[in-house]
Amino acid sequence: MQPVRRRRRVAISASILSADFANLGRGIDAVNREPGVDSFHVDVMDGLFVDAISLGQPVIASVRGRMRKPCNVHLMAVGVDKHIASMAALRADSLTVHYEACPHLHATLDRIRAAGMKAGVALNPHTPVDALQHVLHLVDIVCIMTVDPGASGKPFIEALLPKIRRARAMLDEAGSAAVLQVDGGVNQATAARVALAGADEVVIGSALLGTSRPLGDAVAALRAGCSLFAGNGGEGGGKAGASQQTDEHAAINASSWRSEARGL
Repeated sequence: MQPVRRRRRVAISASILSADFANLGRGIDAVNREPGVDSFHVDVMDGLFVDAISLGQPVIASVRGRMRKPCNVHLMAVGVDKHIASMAALRADSLTVHYEACPHLHATLDRIRAAGMKAGVALNPHTPVDALQHVLHLVDIVCIMTVDPGASGKPFIEALLPKIRRARAMLDEAGSAAVLQVDGGVNQATAARVALAGADEVVIGSALLGTSRPLGDAVAALRAGCSLFAGNGGEGGGKAGASQQTDEHAAINASSWRSEARGL
């Protein structure tokens, strides 16, 4: 039996790391007003796990009250457990940590959930998705990094498309309701392939807030690629249909679905 293709609206999360920091409040207000963007993504870098340093607690405290949409904080940091309570106090809706930075990941995820936040785990490009098999029951977000973490504007690593498909299959087979998020290099050119591979949500920075074009126009162009069909009829989304798509099929489908995508 052929899998049933179902509509699945891919969520867009705006990474404020790519915003104009001299006018950060204005950028947040623009995202608040834009119905095509679903949430904010806040990258916190400690200069240890990655070279860069960005967006500490004082900055998050000042902008969180201005946000009118859910806020996911992504810790690119070591020693993450000591930051859980403060991120909860700052009203982060979800907190994503890196698998590679958490020697006691099970306990860390437990603490994040106990603090009232959704728990996410990010995987660097080289880390296999099977590393999460034994903690899936504690994971609300699986974040596949499609660039090496640490800076915005890096190009999408095409070789990671099979990894996204593998993550989709793993979540579906486990009956997990976790959101499959893709972060890094997603733009108008790569969005369709990411969506067809099975992503539920894409994090977008440079192509959304780092461009001179109006935010609404940038969102419309991205939605034309992101809001595609995927899935096998199950709640999880896209194991069978997405895993069988080739990049050539993605290009064809992106073109044929473009007019429908604008309305999703």
